[in-house]
Amino acid sequence: MIYLYNLIFYRPILNALVFFYQTIGNHDFGIAIILTTLLIRFILAPLFHKGAHQQAVMQRIQPKIKKIQEVHRDDKQKQTQALLDLYKEHGVNPFASLLLIIIQLPILIALYGIIRSGIGADQISMLYSFISKPDVITHTFLGFINLENKNILLVILAAAAQYIQARMVLYKHTDGSALSPAEKMARQMVFIGPIITLFIFYGLPSAVGLYWLTSSLFSVAQQYIVNQKVNKIFEAK
Repeated sequence: MIYLYNLIFYRPILNALVFFYQTIGNHDFGIAIILTTLLIRFILAPLFHKGAHQQAVMQRIQPKIKKIQEVHRDDKQKQTQALLDLYKEHGVNPFASLLLIIIQLPILIALYGIIRSGIGADQISMLYSFISKPDVITHTFLGFINLENKNILLVILAAAAQYIQARMVLYKHTDGSALSPAEKMARQMVFIGPIITLFIFYGLPSAVGLYWLTSSLFSVAQQYIVNQKVNKIFEAK
């Protein structure tokens, strides 16, 4: 298990960081993290795009979900089947957002492990043959932010970007009906998610917060593109 973790996550991320640090990053570890994050997000873009699309569609079919729950309130079996048929019709999975969170966990753990251990002899031995070995790596961003330490500003910016992306997923229905339990929960998570980010990332090296900020900003851009496509699909119906 550890071997697969190192093979799939730790070693590739380590090599990407060192490569960008010594090339495009101009020996700025923060820029190396940003570039590595963008590389990861571009690689995973199709998966995140699908997840963002499904979240947007789920918000727009909430009135149909609520109608099914009302019609079949006394028959849970028919209700479940009707909901499954609705999800299949629109090609959505209500648990897609959880998958996106799970995917990022090993990436966060790998980045935290690299920062905590430093890039010493053990890490240097894990570099690919085509990656030149650095003499020394300083964990600074823009010349004055030490990414090994906590930084509340980066954490706040990461939480703010996460809040914006979560707000973009929500869709305001114009039929005047009351919110369903799922819609209420989604609106609560808009605030709960960023609050959790503040609590968790404040105690971690700011390098991890910089990764989350960059990833969240990427999600904002991706969500905007997805929303435009989903709006056209539902307007055409």
